[in-house]
Amino acid sequence: MSTLKNTTPVNGVSQSSIIRASIIQASTVYNDTPKTIEKAEKLIAEAASGGSELVVFPEAFIGGYPRGFRFGMGVGVFNEDGRDEFRKYHASAIHVPGPEVEKLAEIARKYNVYLVIGAIEKDGYTLYCTALFFSSEGRFLGKHRKVMPTTTERCIWGYGDGSTIPVYDTPLGKLGAAICWENRMPLYRTALYAKGVEIYCAPTADDFPEHPDYLFTDWYDDQEPDSIVSQGGSVIISPLGKVLAGPNFESEGLITADLDLGDVARAKLYFDVVGHYSKPEVFNLTVNEHPKKPVTFVSKSVKMEDDSEPEDK
Repeated sequence: MSTLKNTTPVNGVSQSSIIRASIIQASTVYNDTPKTIEKAEKLIAEAASGGSELVVFPEAFIGGYPRGFRFGMGVGVFNEDGRDEFRKYHASAIHVPGPEVEKLAEIARKYNVYLVIGAIEKDGYTLYCTALFFSSEGRFLGKHRKVMPTTTERCIWGYGDGSTIPVYDTPLGKLGAAICWENRMPLYRTALYAKGVEIYCAPTADDFPEHPDYLFTDWYDDQEPDSIVSQGGSVIISPLGKVLAGPNFESEGLITADLDLGDVARAKLYFDVVGHYSKPEVFNLTVNEHPKKPVTFVSKSVKMEDDSEPEDK
């Protein structure tokens, strides 16, 4: 854990720009969302006991990242086992908003932390890989749906649109997230930069499953209950490129660091991609923030007309 830095008085007033953040590296309790939320609370309590004000969980922590699952699919091929596996996966997903969101909001309030947590969201029978944001007062701030699922994720998750690319202005700083390979998308990152993101969360699915047989059914013959199928690698990095905590390739757990938001301004001296280091007369990005719905119902009130025969006068 990093050591808190001394702050320099500004105009005679000491203004601290230091916040403490924890990154959770842990696996889902597969097919058991209530136990997954119980596990999340224990990890949040541990982070809060160390003074953390922000806690970030992996991609798809609620509901699970189905690493290695094929859901019975190949090109032009489906089967009953795969359909039933998807039924169970859908049952583990959550509605947003919904009772699980309310429970997570209460946990954030109880431990007085800002919370960013990955979840599999269900909207009807379509699933989305979503990041949920909560305030330390227990308020659900909103969500970000992954705009581009990667490779075969596209077979099981829908696509987010521009209506859920938030950056929240919080007392800790401006908070946003890019999920997994969204971090490889320059234009997505630019949208976050343009919204002023200061605390850039990058939840991914590289965690430690407790039951790897759920994830790898036919890839290896030597899987054991304690086998590691992904080494994780959680890390906290400053805007100046300094590694503050991690990477953790060892086990489940959390890493914690003190973030100096003053480093944002220090780094912008050299590079501000949406400011002095942009060329808007040459390059320009347009972000469509309107929600895209497959079906829109347009209704209008119709004045009732008397279709009876007019009376003779």
